[in-house]
Amino acid sequence: MRNVTSYEALVAGWQNVSSRLGFRFREVPCDSNDRSLMMLEFGPAEAPVVHLTAGVHGDEPAGPWALLSSVEAGLLDTRFAYRIWPCTNPSGYRAGTRVNADGKDVNRSFSEAESTTESRAIMAENRNRTFTLAMDLHEDFEAEGFYCYEPVVEGRAPLSEAILEAIELAGFPLQSLDHLFDLGYPRDPRKADRLRTLERGRVLVNAAAETRLFPGLPISLYLLRSSVKRYVTAETPRRRSWEDRITMHRLVVATALAGAASLYAKARAHA
Repeated sequence: MRNVTSYEALVAGWQNVSSRLGFRFREVPCDSNDRSLMMLEFGPAEAPVVHLTAGVHGDEPAGPWALLSSVEAGLLDTRFAYRIWPCTNPSGYRAGTRVNADGKDVNRSFSEAESTTESRAIMAENRNRTFTLAMDLHEDFEAEGFYCYEPVVEGRAPLSEAILEAIELAGFPLQSLDHLFDLGYPRDPRKADRLRTLERGRVLVNAAAETRLFPGLPISLYLLRSSVKRYVTAETPRRRSWEDRITMHRLVVATALAGAASLYAKARAHA
């Protein structure tokens, strides 16, 4: 029986939607020469660009399919142009592992000191590009509810506020977060509190402090350092059904885009 969520099925789905909607689809080669990454681009040439990624951990499959579902359902705001990396760790996706085929966590490799073949390909393609918003879709094996990360910019994290409201309105639970919940930060709360603030359902990130601490950066910190101000990382609970996880990710994408469009319009009005 054919695996309808295989990587080959995912590639076929993205090729089909690209052909049907006129998107630019490319397979970007990695410097290891044994793998490549899908990349799609579309939207008006003069529009601000949104950067969308998923699948950096191969055992978190709902994100890549939720991105595809969002495109097929017409959820992407047409006021933006888009650069989409549907699955940034194909070898891990095929194996069902967090790490890539080299045993490395791609999401801790977006820096010169700790790079992977996948991160080098993405950083090379993104060089000298800027984006109005970036999103990365993840899943969490330990979580009972949804949560997300957003850096505090000019004292606010408005996109995650709207996302949490949308998630709750749809009837999904939010994850309670404290220093005992594993978010990849130091266990000592005094050290961790300098890096982030925890609220129900969201992690408010001190991006500058995190960048100084971690030698191998996640894609979020790499983009924040180089090319974007607003970023959301979404975490759906892997214990929920496939349909629930897809729905939550779709809500994240649509809500964040609406919020980003509002922020962009306000910025233009005050320019």
